[in-house]
Amino acid sequence: MTTPPTLPKSRQQLILAVLLLSSLLIWLDNTILTTAFETLADPVRGLGASPSQLQWATGSYTLVFATLMFTSGALGDRFGHRTVLATGMAVFAGASVWAAYAGDADQLIAARAAMGMGSALIMPAQVAILMWTFSGPARATAIGISSTSAGVGIAAGPLLAGVLLGHFWWGSIFLVNIPIAVLSLIGIATLVPNFRSPTPRPLDPAGLLLSISGLAFLAYGLIRAGQVASWSPVSVWGPIAAGVVLLTGFVLVELRHRQPSFDPRLLAQRMFGLANVALGLLMFAMTAASFYGAFYLQGAREFSPLQAGLAFSPTALGAIVGAPLGVRLARRWTLRVVTATALTTAGLAMGCNMLFGLHTPLVFNEIAYMIQGLSIGMVIGPVTGGLMSVLPLERAGAGSAVLNTVRQTGSLMGIAVGGTIMSLAYRHAVDSSLSGYPEQVQARARISAEQARHAAAAIHQPDLVRVANDAFIKAMHISAAGTMLIALCGALLLVIALRPDRQPAEPVVQDNRVKSNL
Repeated sequence: MTTPPTLPKSRQQLILAVLLLSSLLIWLDNTILTTAFETLADPVRGLGASPSQLQWATGSYTLVFATLMFTSGALGDRFGHRTVLATGMAVFAGASVWAAYAGDADQLIAARAAMGMGSALIMPAQVAILMWTFSGPARATAIGISSTSAGVGIAAGPLLAGVLLGHFWWGSIFLVNIPIAVLSLIGIATLVPNFRSPTPRPLDPAGLLLSISGLAFLAYGLIRAGQVASWSPVSVWGPIAAGVVLLTGFVLVELRHRQPSFDPRLLAQRMFGLANVALGLLMFAMTAASFYGAFYLQGAREFSPLQAGLAFSPTALGAIVGAPLGVRLARRWTLRVVTATALTTAGLAMGCNMLFGLHTPLVFNEIAYMIQGLSIGMVIGPVTGGLMSVLPLERAGAGSAVLNTVRQTGSLMGIAVGGTIMSLAYRHAVDSSLSGYPEQVQARARISAEQARHAAAAIHQPDLVRVANDAFIKAMHISAAGTMLIALCGALLLVIALRPDRQPAEPVVQDNRVKSNL
């Protein structure tokens, strides 16, 4: 039996720092893009992207991210997790340069998909290296510290985007990834052992094809519904049905494998399965809320990118404080009480958007954002750490793949469903107020509030801006109700998932095996 090498404590800490930097890069990029939505929608300052193109700019990233993660875990077993981590970092950096110099929205969507490929290689390798580097209580501590990178990325992203967009062109938000990627690559090459399993999992081309095509069809159908403002066309329900069939086939194929890259059996376990779905619903609600939140501040309320970043900063700061606070409170009470209460609070804070309008005092927005961020931080870190700690070491890779795939799928559905509901609600609200405008102006105004504002400026009709803003606020209220209900459903699942067993399970002695190529 080969056991993980015991590394000096100083080297373990340096490895953790490298892994935190890698994780920070992914979270930083997500929040930076959200802050840039309004700029990218502008035909002069950005790319003139439509709402569906902005959905795909995020959706293509999360689609590839979600479906390649379990394959990259198998690649790490076979070629070494350090090799896969370094490859993912290089792909992410190259794709960031491509995104920065994209000539139109379609090129940006393709570049974002390539960035998703890099992230899919980074995330499972990062978790696997962390699991092999640390053991015992130190592993739980390292997982908790690693989860704080999400809060730091969420905090830094909007502020950094605001500064960059205020002084440079929109592509600068992607170029900022390059120095972080270079530092990470240096640390990976000099500090991280090339851990890999002595019994690598087989690659799964059939599962990869079914999962990526199923999610792509599903997301396309959902986003298409927002474009055509109807659920009845074949171009909407056809892809959705095809996506459901392909994803069902994916699950059946994975169940036939003895060592699947994505193991649906893990989701059949009450705690691991339901808590994962709860995290997926939280990511759904977070992504949907961030989508309309960016347009609310920068569009309807006319904040600059920097002002919007500052307005969102309480959410990020709350997430940073919430992650360690949640871990500490879970030790005093229970993971169930702390996280279910926190997720319920997060849902109610998201629901506060139903009360916000064009002239709401900013202090009320800030209070709601702070509570939302604090609550989300108290959920993601502790639940992630709890789920990973219950898995034996040899199942860490498979568990990480399931955990991250479900979370990214939740994000993909959040941007697809949330953006589509927003589009449908906006179009329904604005239609009745457009009768007095030229047909061409009406067509532009129906696309989005951003297009309506540009059309109003072109024909010198400020009343059209008021019409578009009122319709947007009504649509945001409907979307906020939906995100609140989704988050509350996640809280209910946590209550069920983390219910203590009536009889304590007998301890299982696991045979941990690893090979290290230094």
